[in-house]
Amino acid sequence: MRLVTTREASRLTGLSTNKLREWTSRRALIPADVPPKSQGSPARYSWQTILLLRIAVTLRDRFHLELQAHRQVLTSLHTSLRTTSFVSLWGKSLAIDPDQCWSWIDDADFGAVTGDAIVVRLSPHLDALSQDFALPRPSRMPGQLDLFPARPVAGPPPPTAAPAPHRSQATQKRRRSA
Repeated sequence: MRLVTTREASRLTGLSTNKLREWTSRRALIPADVPPKSQGSPARYSWQTILLLRIAVTLRDRFHLELQAHRQVLTSLHTSLRTTSFVSLWGKSLAIDPDQCWSWIDDADFGAVTGDAIVVRLSPHLDALSQDFALPRPSRMPGQLDLFPARPVAGPPPPTAAPAPHRSQATQKRRRSA
């Protein structure tokens, strides 16, 4: 499993490093997967934790929720994400009702939500994570997954074949006679 550092987690979630440390250490809303070993060493985060942090940012910024009051929902989501595959989340949304119960619902089936609920679409979050964690995206063909995720390749062009070394006429005659 690939884990990212605090700096990468900050970039992926849009949180400042101070706010990220506050949420994962001081307030312990969403703990890091690997806490820092000592002062100055970075914590490490899995895609599940980054996804949950991105959802928490959405809940705070778009819906103006106090995250401390929804700590139970965040803890339950974190536990569920540990046993959920990345691929199975494509085409889903998160629905949180006023009783602090949550469920995964299909994007195409919003009729499954009865009553009031906050709905967070996962597609934009999964799209960002699939690029940085090299996780699979849904294929253009239904029912088919990409074998290898597309990753940009950067760097110098591949080396060209080196010219053959110059051989003396004596060497060439010996090769012919052999």
